[in-house]
Amino acid sequence: MSYTIGFQAKNQNAILATEAATANQAVAIIAALRRSSDEIKFIRSPQEGEMGIEMLLLLAKEEAEEMPQHA
Repeated sequence: MSYTIGFQAKNQNAILATEAATANQAVAIIAALRRSSDEIKFIRSPQEGEMGIEMLLLLAKEEAEEMPQHA
């Protein structure tokens, strides 16, 4: 499932967006954006629509559980 993260850079008016292929990648992007003081404006996926960070974290957890474990 793909995700689009909209954010507003500090001291900027424009809302920018970036894509992530997985929920775990989206979580990593959001963590980096938060460290740089960018404001998260939205998180969307074609399947789930708009969601909050809590829902994304839940989806990332489910995604990790579904991934095959390597020995």
